[in-house]
Amino acid sequence: MSSIASTSKFDKVVAIRMSEEQLQQAVIDMAHTYGWMVAHFRAAQTAKGWSTPVSADGKGFPDLTLALHGQVIFAELKSEMGKMSKEQCRWQLELMPWECASQKYYIWRPSDWMSGEIERVLRSTL
Repeated sequence: MSSIASTSKFDKVVAIRMSEEQLQQAVIDMAHTYGWMVAHFRAAQTAKGWSTPVSADGKGFPDLTLALHGQVIFAELKSEMGKMSKEQCRWQLELMPWECASQKYYIWRPSDWMSGEIERVLRSTL
């Protein structure tokens, strides 16, 4: 087996095992490395379990909002096999048609991290 093939297989195994939380921290760290400001609204534990305190239409809002030099990225983070909720899909549909040079919407998974795609996007505004 060639080293390229074994590396590719290794990357797939790592991506499958990477949690959404691990991906999130990796993206935040890399974004900060490139100078992005990052907003993330964490869930809080309540008597009924974990909940992210939002109001109005906030349910399903993308996990991360990143800003740099007038550029804005909305990023929904999912594990490799994670599914979008109905509310997340609605936000995607509302944000994507308005994409322009200064605003983008992404769904990022561990495979995007492993392939270098996330870094490519974060570096593209520099």
